[in-house]
Amino acid sequence: MTVFALPKTTSRVSQFTSRKTNEKILSQTRKAVERYCNADQETLARRLEELDREWDFERAIQTGASLQILLGLALGTFVHRRLYAWSALIAGFMLMHALHGWAPPLPLLRRLGFRTEAEIEQERSALRILRGDFTPTRDPREAMAQARLSEAPSISGAGMEDKK
Repeated sequence: MTVFALPKTTSRVSQFTSRKTNEKILSQTRKAVERYCNADQETLARRLEELDREWDFERAIQTGASLQILLGLALGTFVHRRLYAWSALIAGFMLMHALHGWAPPLPLLRRLGFRTEAEIEQERSALRILRGDFTPTRDPREAMAQARLSEAPSISGAGMEDKK
């Protein structure tokens, strides 16, 4: 008997992202950490504040879906009743994303650079390590290793074919 298993919450978005896009996001994160390896405390604090305000993938897709559902309701009300179906379609896509991890805008949003919460947290952890919040180091590779950036299986795209 086969039991239907949902993907892990922490890896479901990256699992449906192409390896190339995942590697690009990871590379950009590594470069950001390297840029800040010799930064002073104030500069690191500013970057950490920026990361606190960065929109992650989930926030972007939820906002877009909400706007699309509202559009469908408005079109159904003011243009034609059949346009209510647009809201139902978008709600279905959001349910599919919530359960499975994939939705039609996923590839586009990821290529635009929207990171998952876990990916943002990895950069935040590496910067906090550089700042000395944990085991202090000024070596970006060591900071990334401590933050698990160098081996992050949740953003490696393991098992994904390269999609163009």
